[in-house]
Amino acid sequence: MYVIREKFFSVGDDFDVLDEHGTKIFHVDGKVLSARDKVVIEDATGTEVASVHRHLVSMRPTYEIRIGGEKAAEVRKNLFTPFRDKFTIDVPGPEDLTMKGDLLDHEYVIERDGRDVAAVSKRWLTIRDTYAVQVEAGEDALLIIAAVLALDLALSREEKKAEKARKDDE
Repeated sequence: MYVIREKFFSVGDDFDVLDEHGTKIFHVDGKVLSARDKVVIEDATGTEVASVHRHLVSMRPTYEIRIGGEKAAEVRKNLFTPFRDKFTIDVPGPEDLTMKGDLLDHEYVIERDGRDVAAVSKRWLTIRDTYAVQVEAGEDALLIIAAVLALDLALSREEKKAEKARKDDE
């Protein structure tokens, strides 16, 4: 299990991803003030191991995950999902993943071929403004964590757009 502080992107600060024992596994450098909404994930020694950035031109929210300098996946919002948001983690080959559930409240699962491979929940923790990511054995934890961060960036961007629209309507 990994622990991530909720809404890290609101101020663009840095933070650590911890394991269930409180040991720092990754450091996340939030560069959300950049035009591409980018975060860099570093290992405990400070070496960049992954990054997540928004595609500037796309029909729907799309974020690219790079691991070890190579494109590992794209996280895209599905266009036609009634009643709830659903995102696809498009990985090379036929092993795509799907995020579904209550994405805004961090209560969702990540599935591959109908099988849960990770779960994200705020309920598991009593610490305010944090949530847990439980990754099944044999799954790529770094890819899952990067996808969760991509989802946070996408939802934050949508919230900012909605807030701006409300203010413009006033």
